Amino acid sequence: MKRLIALALPLLLAACGSGGPPPPDWKTDSADLITRYQKHALRGENALAERYFQQAVGATGAAGRVRETARLWLVRCATRRAMLIDDPCAEYTELAANQAKPDAEDEAYFRFVTLRWQDLDPSLLPRQHRAILGTDAARRHEALAAIDDPLARLLDASLLIMRGEAGPATLSLATETASSNGWRHPLLTYLKLQQRQATARGDHADEARLARRIRLVEENIAVSP
Repeated sequence: MKRLIALALPLLLAACGSGGPPPPDWKTDSADLITRYQKHALRGENALAERYFQQAVGATGAAGRVRETARLWLVRCATRRAMLIDDPCAEYTELAANQAKPDAEDEAYFRFVTLRWQDLDPSLLPRQHRAILGTDAARRHEALAAIDDPLARLLDASLLIMRGEAGPATLSLATETASSNGWRHPLLTYLKLQQRQATARGDHADEARLARRIRLVEENIAVSP
């Protein structure tokens, strides 16, 4: 689960504290539950993922924590966008609008994942996303490949695809990132996108290779516990 920290970082940091009394249950519970949501969502286990997410929202909501509940929705949105789902983060924006002063880092992250990059200050983003924003489009794949955290790398690859800036190398990197971590949902999405591109360019050998790989994943999803 430690590899899922990238998108849940603001909430997890809030839950950890810095010494002194232990954090309240709603903080530790919501941090654990949102990480479980990410794990199962990425594996394509949607019913289980949704259950954990609703429990996480229940933990912060029952404590009346608007900001932390908004962050949960932001993490959910970013996780879905990492799977190439064009989530507009509507629930986050609704909750953020109810805050007297929305958190500047949360707002920057929202703008980042929804592709509103113009005049966005990279210093407000988590470290692993700053290079992509601060690099010109021609060199963004290089910055992407240098990201250590796999989920952050997958998210940034997805965002580049949504922006129309991703070439075959970026698509291949995203596919192998999902594969190496066993993230079946984005893996199938990227494999099928690669297959469509192979079909469009008339590369029948690559199309067949990808079809076999897609079939392997789909068959094993069916038998997974």
